Amino acid sequence: MIAYIDEALQIWADKKLGKESELASGFGGTVIAALMATQGVLIRSERGSRVLLDTTAEIDWIVGKHLSLEQRQVVIEHYCGDAASLSQKWAACGCSRSQFYRRLGQAHKVIQSHLLKRAA
Repeated sequence: MIAYIDEALQIWADKKLGKESELASGFGGTVIAALMATQGVLIRSERGSRVLLDTTAEIDWIVGKHLSLEQRQVVIEHYCGDAASLSQKWAACGCSRSQFYRRLGQAHKVIQSHLLKRAA
């Protein structure tokens, strides 16, 4: 797996599931809303992320349009799924552990490739 893509997908999943602090506070996702929520103290990223927040929209587009069905299923199950154990994630995707991580690694490469193309 690619560390930067893994971090970007975790942020994407948090945003997709509505776990961001700005969204949870009920103020929305804008800078002004964040300032209101934090009473004027703006923290750009809680986790010290190197991933830009605009990248999450690109990742959402790439996951939806450019991953194969199997890769998309593995990405969504791995990052957004609520399975209690890893074996439940593998079972939900209908594949073995090695196949699950092979597909996840392939998805990381596809996402990285598309992000690099869009940046160029």
